[in-house]
Amino acid sequence: MSWAYNFSCLKNNASKAVTDVCKGTQPPVAKTATAECVNVTANNLAECVNNPVPIEALLTGAVVKIPIVLAELNIQLNVDAIITLPEQALQIKTVGKNLKITQCLLLQDTNMLFIKGFVRKNIDYSTRGNCFNKTGVCGDIRHCTVDVPFNCTTPVIFNGIEPLPPVSGTSENFTYFRTQDVSGPEFSEKSKLLSSDITEFNQISTEYFNELPFCELIQSRIVEFDEYLNPTHPSSIILPFEEKEFCKVEEKMVIFLTIKILQNRQLAVPPLAGFDCK
Repeated sequence: MSWAYNFSCLKNNASKAVTDVCKGTQPPVAKTATAECVNVTANNLAECVNNPVPIEALLTGAVVKIPIVLAELNIQLNVDAIITLPEQALQIKTVGKNLKITQCLLLQDTNMLFIKGFVRKNIDYSTRGNCFNKTGVCGDIRHCTVDVPFNCTTPVIFNGIEPLPPVSGTSENFTYFRTQDVSGPEFSEKSKLLSSDITEFNQISTEYFNELPFCELIQSRIVEFDEYLNPTHPSSIILPFEEKEFCKVEEKMVIFLTIKILQNRQLAVPPLAGFDCK
């Protein structure tokens, strides 16, 4: 007898298609969609022809504004997180990861780097479904996408060049001389008040727009350990003896980052002697 006929299905409100699978018969074939499907046609060309074009370059020298490397450093972050799935799961099948940095800020005059971001995780896991007994279980593969946040601060040693110190703004007040008549029992007719005019306010303020250092993410590597929390064998249904369900996963991650810190600076480029544009 085929193994498919050894399944004993539970009586429930599952659809007839699920019941037929448990009995070993084929479910009804779904009808093909009547809408027109996407179609792509392409031709592979053996060779593309190109012709060199003379390079037009400034040979007299110039002052350019380009990013200058201040530092390049490897950073280690340790993350401990608990992920709660929306339903009971039997097993984690695959986990896709992408690291995202949302903040990388160098606080000048302190040389401290503030880093904030998250790891985007796409978790594929198996569920119990409606077809199971003591010898097997047939369920669905579902997915859950979560963002695991992290943040840290780290001191920076500038192994490239020191950043430009920020220039502070200035504010200066000034007044105008004014002569005013005064009157009163203690003043004569020739008395005058010589002072500044307190009825006006004059100021010169200067604001400098400094170049803010910025970051580039060069490389990331993640080492992680995931463990199911409180896996439990259901008592109300019959499953294979080693199958347990869980809904929480605790993960420990060590994240290694390579980050480059840059700042836009003006640089004098000397003329190129003997450069042939052709």
